[in-house]
Amino acid sequence: MRLTDTCDIAFRVLIFAAAKGEQWFRIEDVVNFYSVSRSTTMKVVNTLTRSGMLEARRGRSGGLRLGMPTGEIALADVVRLIEPDFALVECQRPDNACRITPICALPAPLIAATQAFLDTLGQYTLEDIAIDGQRMFPAPG
Repeated sequence: MRLTDTCDIAFRVLIFAAAKGEQWFRIEDVVNFYSVSRSTTMKVVNTLTRSGMLEARRGRSGGLRLGMPTGEIALADVVRLIEPDFALVECQRPDNACRITPICALPAPLIAATQAFLDTLGQYTLEDIAIDGQRMFPAPG
């Protein structure tokens, strides 16, 4: 299984937000810090904001920050929110054209492996992977 770059950026945005604490930040701050795509970051931020994981405020003193405590953001929930699907092989896709699907035993272990993957990520939260703001953004000097 491979997570998309969008999911990777979602995790990085949340880690950035956790390091900022209550401090508001802008999309540009994330884009510049990680050197990632602005358009993908905007898409990710929009999705995270709609989910409540991020809070957005418009205006001159606006920006972004975490929308819920780090301990309430399960890594599995982030993956489920961002990843488009978990179809690892042809027969798991809606447009399945595999001829052996009715007699194939491959889907069962792949479904079990995907569930184990999500179950493992479900045991961890943003709190578990957060980086202290002073370590992530050391004062110049």
